Amino acid sequence: MDAGKNKTLIYPLASRLAHIAMIVGFGLAYLIVDFSLYMHAVLGVMFGVAVAGRILWGLFGTKYSKFSDFHFRGLFRYFSSFSSHKTAYISHNPASSIAIIIILALGVVCSLSGLMVYGIDEKSGVFANLYESYSKFSFVKDIHEISANLLLGVILVHICGALVDKLIAKNDSLNAIITGFKSTLNAGAIKPNLAQKLFCIIWIGAILTALSFSFYKQNPLLKSHYEMVDYAMQNPTFAKECGSCHFIYPPFLLTAKSWEIMMSDLENHFGDDASIDDESNSEILKYLVRNSADKTGTKISTKIAKTSKNEIAITQNAYWIKKHDKIPAKTFEQKSIKSKANCEACHKGIQNGIIQKDLIKFESIK
Repeated sequence: MDAGKNKTLIYPLASRLAHIAMIVGFGLAYLIVDFSLYMHAVLGVMFGVAVAGRILWGLFGTKYSKFSDFHFRGLFRYFSSFSSHKTAYISHNPASSIAIIIILALGVVCSLSGLMVYGIDEKSGVFANLYESYSKFSFVKDIHEISANLLLGVILVHICGALVDKLIAKNDSLNAIITGFKSTLNAGAIKPNLAQKLFCIIWIGAILTALSFSFYKQNPLLKSHYEMVDYAMQNPTFAKECGSCHFIYPPFLLTAKSWEIMMSDLENHFGDDASIDDESNSEILKYLVRNSADKTGTKISTKIAKTSKNEIAITQNAYWIKKHDKIPAKTFEQKSIKSKANCEACHKGIQNGIIQKDLIKFESIK
């Protein structure tokens, strides 16, 4: 410790733990997005809760953590002080002050857009009501990805800045983020009042609650709102005639035109004669057209309709091919799968109209 300086508490335990939660939550969420979408969402919520609490703490928290105590001016002077007279900052220097505001702003955008994407793509969470409106909100995914990548960049710069501040400027700000204490001359230690202490308890409790969602998928923020479709009840003729030879393909897997082409030539139905009487054919066709890809507003149906060339096999659709192009051809030849058309081998719930990423049986495609 420098002569005349004292170890002063400037950051409470709650803000330090929340800082760790933001780093861990965002970092892990970024890394596992391709491995577990649900855990990606859980960690995203944990990160978002930590960010929201930090914003409130910046408004109503203790000295040195409040935005009013940040230093936004003198950025050039701060950097130039590395090679000349050092400018001492008890709390946040100009570089870290600006970085934190950007991180919090991007954190809000990234968290909210992530919840929206989870609702749009998976019909899960608080924005599940947007599932049928993919075309209107598809832009949100771009916002989420851009904000996440920008946030990663700012965080990396912020970390580098903290290391420069410690190793070159010889400040102990990085230590303070970990221990809460900093060497100061005359600054008084923080003394949270009762309301601030209660807020800290609620803040940390909320972060831990968000993390606990990994064990409780029926939580109100992330639970799935998929409803199993009983095709036999919706249209008994469709379920009976089409389900007698193979599992029932959801109508939204093909466009209305594709269904019309298929139903007009059942005598040559993928190598078999699947002819049915005209009355049943007409009834089934009307049902298929009414629930086809171009009459449904979900992400999958919208993508299928957009890329369709009126093929009658879903496996020939460009969107289907794109989503399965990383799966080796020999995988589809396994005894448990047998064919690319055997969707139910990997997609649990597809026979009831559910295609959810977290329900894919990945063990089937190893």
